[in-house]
Amino acid sequence: MRRKPNRPGIIAALDTPRLAQAESWAGAVAPHVGLVKVGLELFCAEGLAAVHRVARHRPVFLDLKFHDIPNTVAGAVRSVCAAKPAMLTLHAGGGAAMIEAARRAAEESLGEERPAILAVTVLTSFTAAGLAETGVAGGPAQQVLRLARLALEAGADGLVCSPQEVSRLRDAFGDAPLLVVPGIRPAGSAVGDQARIATPEETIAAGADWLVIGRPITAAADPGAAAAAIAAGLVEA
Repeated sequence: MRRKPNRPGIIAALDTPRLAQAESWAGAVAPHVGLVKVGLELFCAEGLAAVHRVARHRPVFLDLKFHDIPNTVAGAVRSVCAAKPAMLTLHAGGGAAMIEAARRAAEESLGEERPAILAVTVLTSFTAAGLAETGVAGGPAQQVLRLARLALEAGADGLVCSPQEVSRLRDAFGDAPLLVVPGIRPAGSAVGDQARIATPEETIAAGADWLVIGRPITAAADPGAAAAAIAAGLVEA
């Protein structure tokens, strides 16, 4: 299982359907990041080949957000373990039995080398109004804490949450869980489709372990230089 970084690390999100582009980005950012993310867009286009190829540059955070019945998710975890990702995600909303099945499948597949199992709480694009549309009352902060407790008690190694929930999760669960945080926007960056965001420095101060950063790096004229600048800011912070 992937251990915590010695200091907050960057995960560069390779959000593209084109494997050649993903490999180019991975090579450019490799000296400045700890992991690279393969998400649904790239995985649906290229499958496990994408994980194998970009893993030549950096270990892979496989962000597929599994959410299905326990048996199906366990089978999916066994399938992706063939590529030995460092971390993989599932939705905490799938319930305790699903999370337990995912962890068990990872352990049976790779033993101590299994990926870290990360439970997605509430997507960073959601606001209180968006949650209310799905029948969830109380806003993102309360729902994140509810789902986080369920997931960690079921065996998840960590959580995926927005920057705005990091400090609350640390207060509630301490230092043990891995906290992987998307919705990171350096000062002056475009917000895009994210709703609950913060700067890298703010997110570090709150207690994050890993920052998932996509467009501020990959949309830059020089992705390697952009990643280097963000990494330098983390060291200073």
